[in-house]
Amino acid sequence: MKKLLIVILALGLGACASAPEPKPVVKQVEPVSVWNDSNIADLHSEWRGVPYRLGGATKKGIDCSAFVSVAYQKMLGMTLPRTVQEQQALGKPVARDKLRKGDLVFFKTGWSTHHVGIYVGENNFLHVSTSQGVKISSLLNSYWASKYWNARRI
Repeated sequence: MKKLLIVILALGLGACASAPEPKPVVKQVEPVSVWNDSNIADLHSEWRGVPYRLGGATKKGIDCSAFVSVAYQKMLGMTLPRTVQEQQALGKPVARDKLRKGDLVFFKTGWSTHHVGIYVGENNFLHVSTSQGVKISSLLNSYWASKYWNARRI
């Protein structure tokens, strides 16, 4: 019985000493963004028309920076700061012609007031309009084009 056990162990250990497996080839791929047309459409559909309310953060009323915070929490599980000024300090600057879905776009809407939205592609951004609530607007719209300030990628 001992001899049989020794033979089985010897065979098992011999198998462990076989040639090492070749290392797998790892390809570098572009990360898949959660900011795609389908997810953006779902987010827009869920929040469309929710009215603007300064300081609001619910579907009863929400302001622009709270909407961005809620969207990033839902889409990426990221907690962003609550104000436009704090959000504007995040990530890295992005040139307007290099915008990608999910980038934050910022506007100077008054002497000391600012606005933020989420770029969704094709010169459009998702945001909370003070008159129409959550909606998609064009960066090419004369009002928004004249107020454009900068963009950040988080």
